Amino acid sequence: MYRLELILIFMLQGISGENIVVYNRPGQDAVLPCRTESSSSLPTCSSVMWLYNRRPGQLFFEVVKGKVFQTSPRAARLSVDTDCSLIINKVTDEDVGLYTCSVGQDTGLDVSVYLSILTISPSSPGRGGEVNLECSLLKYTDLKLDQDYIRWADETGAVLPGRDVGNLVSVMTVKRQSGNNRRYTCLLLKDNVVMTEASYTPDFPEVQTDCKGRSPLSIFMFHLNIARLVMMIVLLVLIIKNRWKKKALDNDNNGNNDTQYDDVGAPPAAAAQLQ
Repeated sequence: MYRLELILIFMLQGISGENIVVYNRPGQDAVLPCRTESSSSLPTCSSVMWLYNRRPGQLFFEVVKGKVFQTSPRAARLSVDTDCSLIINKVTDEDVGLYTCSVGQDTGLDVSVYLSILTISPSSPGRGGEVNLECSLLKYTDLKLDQDYIRWADETGAVLPGRDVGNLVSVMTVKRQSGNNRRYTCLLLKDNVVMTEASYTPDFPEVQTDCKGRSPLSIFMFHLNIARLVMMIVLLVLIIKNRWKKKALDNDNNGNNDTQYDDVGAPPAAAAQLQ
């Protein structure tokens, strides 16, 4: 019987009923309403069914006759509120899709709820510790959101530049900042109204510094440069000392040569006197 009702709902889906878009971020509890302004006289929840459609052509039972369908892989996270709303605890990317609240055979009371999730995905740190943050809205394939757009902001609320790389997909490059880590927020807006937001704080490791604010690397380089300077001075002193020593040795050798020349030259004069 459930299979026949499923086929009937699938055939009539999109012909009647109302559409609602619900925005969430991962980890939140999503509340999907079954009642709208035109369906305020909804019967008791015992006649309500909730069906899930992740992509066109795939329908699954989530709630049957007001109770969670236990064969659903998400049964542990599903519940039905007193107003027949479907509650999904700690939503994930896998919960995105189209949910239909059907009241018995009266498809005129059907309500289609599109659950969309805003996520931020960081890239691996690049050169200089830069990280690309990608903010995207995960939504049902056939859902058109022409008036929705993404904006970035910091912890003070100041608007930050981002690059649109697709439909409701924006990328922003984050650089390492001095001091405490900053928080970056991706906001989804519709007619300048924030529908939902997701925040991210880059996990940059803190750099230890001394009392003068110098990092270990800068301290090491400072001492290395001092050592190089000392070595150059020592080498220069050794070179100068060696040159002076060589010059003194050359002078001594020249003095000895002159003395020997005088001694040798004396005998010829003495020999002349003897003759």
